[in-house]
Amino acid sequence: MGYWKDKVLPKISKIKKVFEKDNTARKAAAAEAIKSFDATKDDIIKEFDEKKAELQAKVLEIYEASAASIKNLVKEPKEAGLRKYSASVQKFLDELAKIEFPGSKLVSEASSKYGPAYVYGPVSFVFEKVSSFIPVKVEKEAEPAAGETSKTEEGETTTTEVKEKEIAVEEVKKEEVAEPAAPAAAEPPAPAAEPAAAKAEEPVAEPAKP
Repeated sequence: MGYWKDKVLPKISKIKKVFEKDNTARKAAAAEAIKSFDATKDDIIKEFDEKKAELQAKVLEIYEASAASIKNLVKEPKEAGLRKYSASVQKFLDELAKIEFPGSKLVSEASSKYGPAYVYGPVSFVFEKVSSFIPVKVEKEAEPAAGETSKTEEGETTTTEVKEKEIAVEEVKKEEVAEPAAPAAAEPPAPAAEPAAAKAEEPVAEPAKP
């Protein structure tokens, strides 16, 4: 315990102080780099607008060749993501600098010195300009094809069958409206009872006299 307290802890404390001092100095230097970049933003935007047409194909080529993590960061830059994928971010910035993408050279140099996360503002600015070249994909909801089954409470029926039933019902309704039902024919009166005819009694033949 004495060795740990006397020898190890002091060394750890010194190392921590060195890192804290280094981080403070790095943050201060990165802040100056960000300030210099912000002062040139107007010129960068102007240059970007002038070169936009000729840069589109080159930027898309670099973007499509990048990893999925970089594509996500380009669309939505996050400080944690820049720190986690710092090497890939630096490579992407270097590729943009090669095609002379406006502002990329300054950002690439600052990123290589201090790390992408320390110059988050300039990096996200460049990524925002890159994202303007990315076409927005609109996904349409797939409509059920003819004959495709759709589930109902009573079971599975096809959309074709449902449509046919609906058409049949509509036709029946139209016919009912167009042709009102004929009134029921009056039943013919029952024939009057014929009076009972008086039946004449036929004379009984008398037996011949001897």
